[in-house]
Amino acid sequence: MRRFLAIVLIITVVVFGLFRVADKMDLDIKKELPFFSTEGYSSEYIFVFDRETGNVMYEKNAQSKTYPASLTKIMTTIVALEHIDDLSAIAPIDTETQSEMFENNAMMAGFNAGESVTYRDLLYGTMLPSGAEAANSLAVHVAGSVEDFVQMMNDKAVELGLNSTHYTSPEGLHNEDQYTTASDLGKLLDYALNNEDFKAVFTKETFQTSSTTHHPDGILLESTVLESLNKEKQNGFKIIGGKSGTTDEAGQCWATLGVVDDREYISIVMGAPLKDISHPNNKQIADTLKLYKKIKSSEL
Repeated sequence: MRRFLAIVLIITVVVFGLFRVADKMDLDIKKELPFFSTEGYSSEYIFVFDRETGNVMYEKNAQSKTYPASLTKIMTTIVALEHIDDLSAIAPIDTETQSEMFENNAMMAGFNAGESVTYRDLLYGTMLPSGAEAANSLAVHVAGSVEDFVQMMNDKAVELGLNSTHYTSPEGLHNEDQYTTASDLGKLLDYALNNEDFKAVFTKETFQTSSTTHHPDGILLESTVLESLNKEKQNGFKIIGGKSGTTDEAGQCWATLGVVDDREYISIVMGAPLKDISHPNNKQIADTLKLYKKIKSSEL
């Protein structure tokens, strides 16, 4: 009986030991699983790439169509720049389209109807505070009408090979026929940044508009992206420019230019869930910061 009990005890110890080893092996395997198996990004569409090499660092549903919201204004700005000879020329705020934008509760830069601003003011007003009146005034002055300018935007999309992109407006108010993809937007932004004037606008944190009778001291315009960032959280990287976009249908979207180890990267995050547009949870910001951190730590 003693011998039998001893054998049972030995078997119990061995089996228990095997289970402990198996548990440890299981834990080790979980630690070695790929990072993106538990990535936790809120944004539905993501496209991140190295501007120097063109290498895609990470993508998620990057070829799936979605709504661009105010990221539309990236195309608006580059198309306008390519057709403006003198940025200092006067281009007054278009009264008709400004009224329409007010009625649609669009984001505004703060210009008054008929105010004698310059093309430069309109460009910064379009990009930094995402002013719909500025974007539509650009369209009217550059093309003669919003409709003709939108055609120019779509022609540019075709020229750049943005095959899953279509525009219906210069400001980006929701329309089911206005759509793009994260990868198309990345390609567009990469192209636009080769234009020095565009890059200057895109990377500007604040801009004081010219003096007018309506605003003798001008208007201080602030980047909706750069003013939202805590510089202390940018450890090892720096986001130097960006454009935001938000609608109920598009969710929360960010297109940014960041620098990691003296190299430029473009990050497009779109479709971060939004329950209450008046109280955004800024999930697109959290995703953007996480992506740049992963680039820095080479975990992408």
